[in-house]
Amino acid sequence: MNIEDVIGHFEIIGSNQDAEDDSYKGTLSLSLDRNKRIKARWFINNEQLQTGSGFFRDNILVINFKYQGEDDKIFKGVVVYRCLSKDLLDGFWSEKHGNPLYLGKERAFRITNPSN
Repeated sequence: MNIEDVIGHFEIIGSNQDAEDDSYKGTLSLSLDRNKRIKARWFINNEQLQTGSGFFRDNILVINFKYQGEDDKIFKGVVVYRCLSKDLLDGFWSEKHGNPLYLGKERAFRITNPSN
């Protein structure tokens, strides 16, 4: 696979870093900037926007992300996806100040006909 193969829109399901029974759903949009770096945009549970940038090599996608949480606090972290195919990404993630004993998990499934 090459970097262009992972560009597109995905549905995501995941579990948070602090508790595996705390799951979420949303969307992930991946695009390229002019330097062929990944630009990412997540929309979690129809309420939280997260953005990030990263890189792709050997079917591994690494993205540094951030979002604004409660009290306007900025949260940052990193997500690593293993690109099982151009349509399926299997990932794990951690926030900078999250519980270091746990990793969040996330799977992304390509949307073939995105409505947005």
